[in-house]
Amino acid sequence: MDSLRMQAFDPLTLAVFAALGFLSVLAITVALFKSIQFARLGVGKRRRAEEILDNWLSGRADEAVRMATQRKSVLARILQAVFSGVQAKPNDTTYAEELGRQTAIIELAQMTDRLRTLDMVVQAAPMLGLLGTVIGMIDAFSALAASEGAVDPTTLAGGIWTALTTTALGLAIALVTFFIANWFESRIDRERNLIETVISAAIHGRLDPSATAKLR
Repeated sequence: MDSLRMQAFDPLTLAVFAALGFLSVLAITVALFKSIQFARLGVGKRRRAEEILDNWLSGRADEAVRMATQRKSVLARILQAVFSGVQAKPNDTTYAEELGRQTAIIELAQMTDRLRTLDMVVQAAPMLGLLGTVIGMIDAFSALAASEGAVDPTTLAGGIWTALTTTALGLAIALVTFFIANWFESRIDRERNLIETVISAAIHGRLDPSATAKLR
């Protein structure tokens, strides 16, 4: 036990554990920040956008503009930009489309902000775990080399404990962060597809479902 305590409180070992702890706190902080940000931006609020589009395509432009002006979601803000472009230049659809795409770029930039931090954690955590493994094995072999005759297993326990624990922690942090990052990225991809759809629908109209059925 004394050997294990000595290895656990070794400065290099403590540095590895501190770095892994920092990465885990960083990942949790970014995940909470992005969750709150997505909720405030209104990511994924498709139903509201559908109502706005229905009013716009049904000739109730004033009601559609009023609803879009409330800016309660990403899609609503983009539709507001498209509507303002159509009303400013009714005969120039490219102008409205460009306004919508510029707004979309701004919205997507906010959604993707700080996601690289999660990617950094995914890559750095296993490397730190591997570093801890190397440090632990060096300590274990150093104890083995310094021993004379039969080796007391307790002299190797500290190094082996460091090697296994840091590897497990590094992999666990990386895996959890990987799934979190992919969840956020999937939501952004879904929102990007919806943005393309609503911009096209607001300018060119929706595809008639009956016409689609005839093509099948």
